[in-house]
Amino acid sequence: MANQEVKLFGAWESPFSKRVEIALKLKGVKYEYVEENLSSKSPELLKYNPVHEKVPVLLHNGQPIVESLVILEYIDETWKSGPTILPEDPYERATSRFWANFLDNKLFVAVIKFFKSKGKEQDAIEEIGELLSILENELGDKKFFAGESIGLVDIAANIVALWLGVIEEGFGKELFTKETHPKLYKWSEEYLDCSIIKETLPPKADLLAHFFKAAHA
Repeated sequence: MANQEVKLFGAWESPFSKRVEIALKLKGVKYEYVEENLSSKSPELLKYNPVHEKVPVLLHNGQPIVESLVILEYIDETWKSGPTILPEDPYERATSRFWANFLDNKLFVAVIKFFKSKGKEQDAIEEIGELLSILENELGDKKFFAGESIGLVDIAANIVALWLGVIEEGFGKELFTKETHPKLYKWSEEYLDCSIIKETLPPKADLLAHFFKAAHA
């Protein structure tokens, strides 16, 4: 696998793109990174992901793989070196998939709803808080969702660890605090302190500047 072509089309501000970068680095996979401008997408991106026309896209020997959670599983199955992203046990694998999908289909949807709430922010904030409580209950007393090391759910939860804080500052609203969700907050600190995570995720200040620029465009 070492000599095969691996190219990632992503966007620095996207938590979904960062999921894939983290997985590739965890596995020690060398890859070429192509930064996409999401307001002016490249012909290559549209060619390789004609259905959704979005990042991330992983190109492996000319074959495109799309959707971040699908890509994470592909990476785990294709490159056996490095730590596993999904557990070996079938039940635990299914459980990890469930919670990763919970993040995308429930929490991320609630965050988008918050963006569009226009005067009904409190309802959206309460929904996000309830979903975070459900996620925290699943975490329990574990260091990471996968146990002592980072796994699929941890990587998928990028939006909780970093992006929620950016949204809080941008809107001046509390969504996720040490007081409301102490175990999940501690998890986020542990996660963001990992060397691969620190070198991959963008600085919070840069995300905040991007947020304000997009909000006033």
